[in-house]
Amino acid sequence: MNASTATPASVAHVRAYLTGLQDAITSALEAVEGEGGGRFLADAWHKGPEERLQGEGITRIMEGGRVFERAGCGFSHVRGAQLPPSATQHRPELAGAPFEAMGVSLVFHPRNPYVPTVHMNVRMISAGHPGREPTRWFGGGLDLTPCYGFEEDAVQFHRSCRDALEPFGHGLYPRFKTWCDEYFFLKHRNEQRGVGGIFFDDFCELAPEQSFAMLRAVGDSLLKAYLPIVARRKDMAYGEREIEFQRYRRGRYVEFNLVWDRGTHFGLQSGGRTESILLSMPPHACWSYQREDAPGTPEAALTRDFLVRRDWL
Repeated sequence: MNASTATPASVAHVRAYLTGLQDAITSALEAVEGEGGGRFLADAWHKGPEERLQGEGITRIMEGGRVFERAGCGFSHVRGAQLPPSATQHRPELAGAPFEAMGVSLVFHPRNPYVPTVHMNVRMISAGHPGREPTRWFGGGLDLTPCYGFEEDAVQFHRSCRDALEPFGHGLYPRFKTWCDEYFFLKHRNEQRGVGGIFFDDFCELAPEQSFAMLRAVGDSLLKAYLPIVARRKDMAYGEREIEFQRYRRGRYVEFNLVWDRGTHFGLQSGGRTESILLSMPPHACWSYQREDAPGTPEAALTRDFLVRRDWL
């Protein structure tokens, strides 16, 4: 792809893509739910000039579906007078600068414990001190968090991630894969959150139009990477044992999002809409004191074989 044929990376073009992406993804999930299944509630919100953060967005949430116990997909476009600390740790020259941020963020928690949870975020941030050209960068990625691991699912997911990035540079997938492994790591548990995927932040190495094209490729890869896995696993038989383990593993998901996730910190520190920021939380989670699963069980295999850094391709 060359810049002359690329879609401009203006605020208007990025916003149009992101709102369309939200529409496409939520429609696809409703199709998976089928007739009589779950449907997304659209909750439009607005923050006015009297608040610390101004802007608007649409939070779409599905709860109690046949396939998805809880699925949230939010679009936001916000403006603030000062970048929060979570966004300036790699750009200290922008400390105190006004900013504009927009993105789509989603987390899908399936009902069947054999279907993995998926997360995706794609975003653009623009910031700059008055009188200076603003700096614009992109970030995001997608990752898979199974309760019960399947090699073919992990391989397919990573292959889709690689294929999305390949047109923009052969070295991007291994680099972003490593970045994902390092980012989605529970330091206090010394444990990976899942089987990973790709993650990138503060990205502006390509021309703006090409960076935006890469962002679109990542966003568009979500359904291709995830829906075949859902189709394979959603009708597998399960019982109380699998549900209990699913809730235990969801506890780890909650820990990461509240303790380590930069997106959560950015939203809360900047005065964002709490209800939308926390749409990633699962409906049910539990904790066990020093739990150890018996060797040879699929629960033990998750930690041994899947919650480790591997070259899945």
